[in-house]
Amino acid sequence: MIKPQQLIEIGLITATLSVMLGESVLATSSQLKTNSSSPQPTPIIIAQNSSNSEADRLLNEGLQLFQQGTAESLREALEKWQAARELYRAARDKGNEAVTLLGMGRINDLLGEKQTALDYYNQALPLYRAVEDRGGEATTLNNIGLVYDSLGEKQTALDYYNQALPLYRGCGG
Repeated sequence: MIKPQQLIEIGLITATLSVMLGESVLATSSQLKTNSSSPQPTPIIIAQNSSNSEADRLLNEGLQLFQQGTAESLREALEKWQAARELYRAARDKGNEAVTLLGMGRINDLLGEKQTALDYYNQALPLYRAVEDRGGEATTLNNIGLVYDSLGEKQTALDYYNQALPLYRGCGG
């Protein structure tokens, strides 16, 4: 089961994906497995502006799997995003490569693979900075903070949250 806090975190990733991607594709987040008492999320429009249609297809398929929220679907999403990442990297598309790394980090965090999650986030961070995507950078810093928080490293988590906050504010968040 995905907890309400995880829905917020998934929303951050989905928001970043929708900003980074482009041609409208409807992905419903109502597929998320939630507690019956939790309200169902509303549909989210994902946009794509990349010229790499195969990578975009893989990214969207991965997003649909991610939204299912099961361990199996998360692992399948991870495979899709790894393939998309390789295509984006080959095309030197740093922005979309960063998006896939962010998603791969979140999946590993959800699966309890905290160090692997940090590795992916730390690969995404310089890419977001290279393309000057402050929203993606802020989300990545926030997610790093979430991992450290879950590991009980509260001061390190706070340091990352404090780096993310002015970036979010600068983006109008």
